[in-house]
Amino acid sequence: MVKIVVTGAAGLVGQNLVARLKGRPGLQLVAIDKHPANVAILRRQHPEIDTIEADLSKAGPWSSVFSGSDAAIFCHAQIGGITEADYIQNNVTATQNVIAAAKAADIGYLIHVSSSVINSQARDFYTETKKQQEALIDAAGIPTVILRPTLMFGWYDRKHLGWLRRFMDRSPIFPIPGSGDYMRQPLYVGDFVAIITACLERRIEGHFDISGLERVSYIDLIGLIHAVVGARTQIVRIPYTLFWFLLWVYAFFDRSPPFTTRQLEALVIPEEFPIIDWPHLFGVSATPLRTALAETFLDKVHADIVLDF
Repeated sequence: MVKIVVTGAAGLVGQNLVARLKGRPGLQLVAIDKHPANVAILRRQHPEIDTIEADLSKAGPWSSVFSGSDAAIFCHAQIGGITEADYIQNNVTATQNVIAAAKAADIGYLIHVSSSVINSQARDFYTETKKQQEALIDAAGIPTVILRPTLMFGWYDRKHLGWLRRFMDRSPIFPIPGSGDYMRQPLYVGDFVAIITACLERRIEGHFDISGLERVSYIDLIGLIHAVVGARTQIVRIPYTLFWFLLWVYAFFDRSPPFTTRQLEALVIPEEFPIIDWPHLFGVSATPLRTALAETFLDKVHADIVLDF
């Protein structure tokens, strides 16, 4: 029996990992996450999985579950919010603690879910703390693969395309900041989980930029989601400055908004991320974008499950 510990298991990647890996023979999964509502969803969906609710930035009995584990998959991260302290706590302090637990348990292999923002021109709390997180893992002295995905979407997507798709149902108008001609390279989390699985099986090491293979402008991506789900909302461009101001005001009423002014500033940066031949490198098949969107938003089991922020 191979034992794998997954941190941040109640988030987007973690939920998809558990859903897709739990049935593999000879594999024991242990899931850890601190978010009560999302942990409850994970437990409801997968009652047979050993799931622990714990804050990894604080010492606790959670560290004992690493004992006897063959590998660990680091999915924990602060991906939203407006307070720098939250990013430091969840991306830096928690990572220091988890590395210490992994080393104490003599775990032989780590998979770290990093982010394409490592290569980004953006400068925000998320980008800077993800860089620190990578540096900590590189210095840990444990055989590791670091995967840097671009914007991901799929089942359980609470924040990015999933939130935008739900907004289409709530509003008669869908605002696009400025021209909307901002290049995106969305990555289907189902493909990303297949890459993680390949790493587990082959103990691949190194740093890999995992981008969506199809480049699409933001406005065209929104239009594609609109078409796939048959939304009735009207897509309308609005001035960038007005969009920024509305987000700024919204942040006064929501401590953890789904989209912030800093993320808007990062959205409009004209950049593209490197594309490698990850289907060949990891031996997986890439799902066409439109097919992946349909699998995400039209799936009868998972499409209506919404994680909390």
